Amino acid sequence: MSPPVASYETTSMIEHLPHKSTIATGNVPSVNGSTKTVEEMMGDWESFKFAGIRESQVSRAMTRRYFADLDKYAESDIVIVGAGSCGLSTAFMLGKARPDLKIAIIESGVAPGMSRGYDIVSKTNSMIGGGAWLGGQLFSAMIMRKPADAFLREVGVEYEDEGAYVVVKHAALFTSTLLSKVIAMPNIKLFNATAVEDLITRQYPDGTVRIAGVVTNWTLVTMHHDDQSCMDPNTINAPVVISTTGHDGPFGAFSVKRLVSMQQLEKLGGMRGLDMNTAEDAIVKRTREIVPGLIVGGMELSEVDGANRMGPTFGAMALSGVKAAEEALKVFELRQKENAA
Repeated sequence: MSPPVASYETTSMIEHLPHKSTIATGNVPSVNGSTKTVEEMMGDWESFKFAGIRESQVSRAMTRRYFADLDKYAESDIVIVGAGSCGLSTAFMLGKARPDLKIAIIESGVAPGMSRGYDIVSKTNSMIGGGAWLGGQLFSAMIMRKPADAFLREVGVEYEDEGAYVVVKHAALFTSTLLSKVIAMPNIKLFNATAVEDLITRQYPDGTVRIAGVVTNWTLVTMHHDDQSCMDPNTINAPVVISTTGHDGPFGAFSVKRLVSMQQLEKLGGMRGLDMNTAEDAIVKRTREIVPGLIVGGMELSEVDGANRMGPTFGAMALSGVKAAEEALKVFELRQKENAA
């Protein structure tokens, strides 16, 4: 007998979109204001023609919005580093709980959900572990142990119930659904193909530091610092930074490795061997503010705490994101006051 498939109502994100947006409903607005459906276009391709446009209009439509976003999010409330399964889960929970906050997501790869990063030390750029478009070893299905099924219901992703765990038929269904809902939120901006090169710090009287934002650059620029003249970065100030860059690798565990080089952590514990039962509990429970202003979640924590790796099971990534959002909201008001001082 086939296991039951979860069924439930999903919450529409349309009400969260900016009021100036045109919501796609199947009708295609024409240049004269009338509408035509896709079905009406089919079978009549001989008379088909796109609305006229100048190439500069396309350029301006993109650049005007991008630079407006750069200006708007130069002062953010929360920055999330890494748009993998943990980072996107964090963004979803924060965007839902606090639509008043400006949240910037910085992702070094072009494709969110896939860990592709550049290591400014080794000068390498490659795929690393943690991609959430596949379940594991190029297999499609995504496994989540209970009670992470609660997050799937929250996002609106169907699954098969196998008792102690659930199965999403394709990891891409989870990632694309979560990503689309995060990007649709008007208070969240994803800056992909953008690398975090450093952390902005403020010093306390005792010499310890508080993280107060991130130093960014386009990833393609970051990749070529060694063969071009100086290309200085950009910055985003924020009272809270949440780092979810994954375990050690090209650009993985970036923020915690930077804490070691800043002498704010003595050393990293280093990720240990695979033990699903130990690893997933530890990652969720230990998701926390590592130093003031910097919360670390997901597999980046395994490098701090010497936790086990978990392999192809994703429940801890989703619930670590839920806890990271909770931890961020606990300290946000205090860090915001410190930033304003």
